[in-house]
Amino acid sequence: MIEAFEGTLRSRARDTTPVQWVGVGADAGGRLLEYIAVEHEPDGWLVFHAMPVTTKVLVEVGLRR
Repeated sequence: MIEAFEGTLRSRARDTTPVQWVGVGADAGGRLLEYIAVEHEPDGWLVFHAMPVTTKVLVEVGLRR
């Protein structure tokens, strides 16, 4: 999961409080994963959702129509 987050292909902010970021990246094996994260200052990011990418998320981040 760390590889997918650090190598994000595309992400976008959701209209939530706190702001949630949904993103898509590839893991070490080349599989596409989706994640949802919030910025957790001052330490960085808290990823609280990760799984194989869905069509819904691909559309949401603009990687698919």
